[in-house]
Amino acid sequence: MSFLRTLARWLLGAALVFAGTAHLTFAREEFVAQVPSWLPLPVDVTVVASGIVEMVLGLALLVLGRFRVPVGWIVAAFFVAVFPGNIEQFVRGTDAFGLDSDLARFIRLLFQPLLVIWALWSTGAWRAWRARRSARRG
Repeated sequence: MSFLRTLARWLLGAALVFAGTAHLTFAREEFVAQVPSWLPLPVDVTVVASGIVEMVLGLALLVLGRFRVPVGWIVAAFFVAVFPGNIEQFVRGTDAFGLDSDLARFIRLLFQPLLVIWALWSTGAWRAWRARRSARRG
């Protein structure tokens, strides 16, 4: 694994630990703004649970280098799973995290796929999938 990929994985892991901590502490209300209204769980439970999951995933990226490929897929799936919250914030026009306009909230939507790509690239998950697929064909 290249130094750049490892560094990117560590940065993503640190960012997830930070975001998970924010869920539980200083940015809790900001995260409440993103919980979809159709979710059947209490809003606070959703914020706390997603924060804990983020911290665990971030720590996994930081310390489970041996399992980086499956962790990469799980982190990517997590980013897909929380995307409806970003959509909800855009649709409702809720101000949070300094996103106080429809344009800002829309631009934020474009960054979620980049997080998925970051998780897959930095862990080598995408490359491992392509190699496995290529081996099956050849």
